[in-house]
Amino acid sequence: MSRRALIEHRPWLLAGIVAALAFYLLDGGNIGGLYLIAIKGAAVGALAIYALVRGDGTDAKFLALYLGLSALGDMVLELYFNAGGAFFFAAQLAAIGLYLRNRREHPTGSQKAAGTGLLIGTPIIAWLLTQDSATALYALALGGMAAGAWLSRFPRYRVGIGAVLFVISDLLIFAGMGGRIDPDITAWLVWPIYFVGQFLITVGVIQALRRQERVTEKLTRNDQ
Repeated sequence: MSRRALIEHRPWLLAGIVAALAFYLLDGGNIGGLYLIAIKGAAVGALAIYALVRGDGTDAKFLALYLGLSALGDMVLELYFNAGGAFFFAAQLAAIGLYLRNRREHPTGSQKAAGTGLLIGTPIIAWLLTQDSATALYALALGGMAAGAWLSRFPRYRVGIGAVLFVISDLLIFAGMGGRIDPDITAWLVWPIYFVGQFLITVGVIQALRRQERVTEKLTRNDQ
């Protein structure tokens, strides 16, 4: 995607990138409080608006719901960690609903194995890192989201990898919570990995939906 196309045709994607960079650069600086929280929420919030503007139909609305709940989770986490986690739990359920609606018809054995590994491995790793049952329960939904993305009809090298990046970002958070990694390291790594994952999920799903719309429109014209 060229920079000109991004500016002219994808303004909400550009807004999300700018907000994500701003939060990353300003976090820990002079600006803080509600301003920084709003900037953080605007990053994925802009992706949610992009999904509504560029997509059409129920699947685009599911994606926008997932991203909107994630943006709320991003903001609430700054104030109340458990409440923010609840928003992300709801977001994972919305994403699972999207991917179940778009299951791949004939996944290969390796794809099934990867999906199973994400579903089972994510909560196990989360438990080993934190020894916390609530975290493991959330991680089960997180793993279900990633497994659903990997086994969906959406492009794995965008949506699948994006979901895996989301898992990695959360596992880094859990590692910091459990004292396995220096929190300063997770502070530098989590946000860029997370946002890139959300960006890839958004772009991959919308591109697939728009491609399907074009094929449907072409078939409709040919039938007339």
